[in-house]
Amino acid sequence: MGLVALLLILALLVGGLGLFIEGLKWLLIIALVLFVASFFTGWRGRSVV
Repeated sequence: MGLVALLLILALLVGGLGLFIEGLKWLLIIALVLFVASFFTGWRGRSVV
């Protein structure tokens, strides 16, 4: 019974860690897209003036 509980806890930890890393990856992609969009918007705004 202890082995089953240990395996269950390890599976939850590894799964949670994988979900956390996946979330960070999507957050990085969204941040990069927003950074590039704001860079080009700001560059276009400065070049007009």
